[in-house]
Amino acid sequence: MTISFEGDSASWLFAEAVRETADRGRQVSPRSMPTRELLGVHLVLTRPRARLLHLPPARILNPAFAIAETVWHLLGTDAPWIFDYNGQLRQYADDGVLRGAYGPRMRRWGGHLDQLAQVVETLRQDPDSRRAVIQLYDPARDASGHRDVPCTLGFRFQLRQGRLHMSTTMRSQDVWVGFPYDLFFATVLQELVAGWLGAELGEYHHHVDSLHLYERDVSAAVALPLTQTGSDTEMPELATPWEDFDELLGQVRRGGTLAGRTAWGQMAAAMHSYRLWKGGELERAESVAREVPGPLGTALVDWYAHLRARRNQRLATAGAGR
Repeated sequence: MTISFEGDSASWLFAEAVRETADRGRQVSPRSMPTRELLGVHLVLTRPRARLLHLPPARILNPAFAIAETVWHLLGTDAPWIFDYNGQLRQYADDGVLRGAYGPRMRRWGGHLDQLAQVVETLRQDPDSRRAVIQLYDPARDASGHRDVPCTLGFRFQLRQGRLHMSTTMRSQDVWVGFPYDLFFATVLQELVAGWLGAELGEYHHHVDSLHLYERDVSAAVALPLTQTGSDTEMPELATPWEDFDELLGQVRRGGTLAGRTAWGQMAAAMHSYRLWKGGELERAESVAREVPGPLGTALVDWYAHLRARRNQRLATAGAGR
């Protein structure tokens, strides 16, 4: 039986899915990792721009990584600069490369096929088409034993009554760590395709075969306040021309000034701010973050506060042990 959740923000969907998995998930241990699991879960986000999970203090994302990963995927690359935003990804790399990176599969399947461009062209030619699909899982590659196997099988797009709906199918989803970042990327993708088609945003559907919560995260999960719904603020619109899309992504990655493109400029500023933080320029990073308006700036400021608190706790623990 399918378990379904529907909500108007990423924060609401996350909180409901986490509680349900913690309360009703069955014990399994794939790769000897104790886990609580729900099978056959369907999550619906009715407002895809309310994509940024923010539930302080229980769950605070690194919004700069959410943006960087999104840009990384959309550029069609598997370049190692993504590790600058999330060093933990290195543990899944083979010879320094994430073999399951979505970008090359989406933008250069087989080394040449741009599935994203193909989806847009398919729906331009036949708006009622059921063939607008981006495939990510590749059995010829993913059964070979590399560390990073895509959890996402693929995306489907349906243009109906002037609204673009999108569905993602996951073979596996870590609800605590991975779900918020995957939701962020997928809804950005949906919004971009809608813009290229001149369509309104429809619903976002997230289908998961195995929605799971690792036992190491259960104590944090059950600490989610029952009455707290978190931010339901929508992010600014991302519509942008297809013709210079890859150039725009390069500018965002480099932290360039993007006049007239408010949302993309905010994303560029967030990535620039985090690079300053990683380079040890904490005050400058926080200053840039405070200048980013809306939910993105709030989330980035809170992320830095979280990092400072975690660092101070480590220093206090080290001092107590002397």
